[in-house]
Amino acid sequence: MKEETYEKSIPLAEKIRPKKFGDFVGQEHVVGRDSLLRKAIERDSIPSIILWGPPGSGKTTLARIIAEKTNSHFEQISAVTAGVKDIKNIVEKAKEYKKAYKQETILFIDEIHRFNKRQQDALLPHVEDGTVVFIGATTENPSFEVISALLSRSRVFVLNALEAQDIELILKRALIDKQRGLGKKKINIKEDALNFLAEMANGDARVALNALELAANAIRPSKGKIKITIEEIKEALQRTHLLYDRAGDEHYNIISALHKSMRGGDADASLYWMGRMLEGGEDPLYVARRLIRFASEDIGIANSLALTQAIAAYEAAHYIGMPECEINLAQAVVYMAKSKKSNALYSAYGKVKEDIKELPSESVPLHLRNAPTRLMKNLGHSKGYKYTPEFKNKEDAKQDYLPKKLKARKYLE
Repeated sequence: MKEETYEKSIPLAEKIRPKKFGDFVGQEHVVGRDSLLRKAIERDSIPSIILWGPPGSGKTTLARIIAEKTNSHFEQISAVTAGVKDIKNIVEKAKEYKKAYKQETILFIDEIHRFNKRQQDALLPHVEDGTVVFIGATTENPSFEVISALLSRSRVFVLNALEAQDIELILKRALIDKQRGLGKKKINIKEDALNFLAEMANGDARVALNALELAANAIRPSKGKIKITIEEIKEALQRTHLLYDRAGDEHYNIISALHKSMRGGDADASLYWMGRMLEGGEDPLYVARRLIRFASEDIGIANSLALTQAIAAYEAAHYIGMPECEINLAQAVVYMAKSKKSNALYSAYGKVKEDIKELPSESVPLHLRNAPTRLMKNLGHSKGYKYTPEFKNKEDAKQDYLPKKLKARKYLE
């Protein structure tokens, strides 16, 4: 009886988690038959890797498939609950496995971005010397959340949010699977409800499965069948705090509305669109990153303090999270909206990129090159360079800084 109760308590998403590549949906660019990672897994010779992707995209599932496919000893911990002591224990165990069984140990750390620098530093030497093969999973940009030494010793694979058709396939499998899924319940779900659920899951298979399970358990059977309509799906989604289209067109529409409202100086509209995002469950750090971009792209040299404000808002959101950080973000959004605007930097750098792309790479003029050795001096490096602080007259200090063919170029208006 206890076993049966425990089985019922396991979420549907966990019960039907794929155990082999044949059942793994999406991410062809990462684990397709001809991909490097797939081949490395099948040869049991994977390097340390970081799986970066949104929630529900298959990071943990892929790690477990790797565990099934390789002959390695597999250890899994979550950065939310684990610490340095756990790492040390696993390292000692890994040494024993290598000595006794000639077996490698794969250490999978879920939500690696939750480990602080000290914890990541504790892991680093054991990755470096090959005691463990590290697999990290993160929803955050590893460039910001993983220390550079650990990042440089790992290959980063980016997982995308699942497409609606991928999620629909997962849902259909769950509905017919009698062993691990909902097949025994005789569920009758209308096609429009299934399509709606797949679309509104925003690439997150776990959200879709949770909503389906909630609806299936809440509806009383009629003549032995459970009929699920689009209305029940909408209610289930609301109860699983969804109904904000984080990956679809509406997500980008609202971001565009926020950006354009700030650009147009409308603080009220800017606050509204920011609120739509945060109240709908958007990651506050995503909003903060957009503000950092806006501060340079649309304000730039018109107000150099805008970038400082945006970075401060990001740090506040990072430190205290939701809901407390909503006021910090609101402050930054209003500041951006009311600030003077200039797109000169954005326009100038666009011209620079165009020239770099369209024109041959020009050599650095000799007078701008360093001359740390006698040979370089003899070759003319640094010859004729004017050290501007020594000139009182600006005209006398003039010299060309761009390559000869580009010396008349003006990027910044």
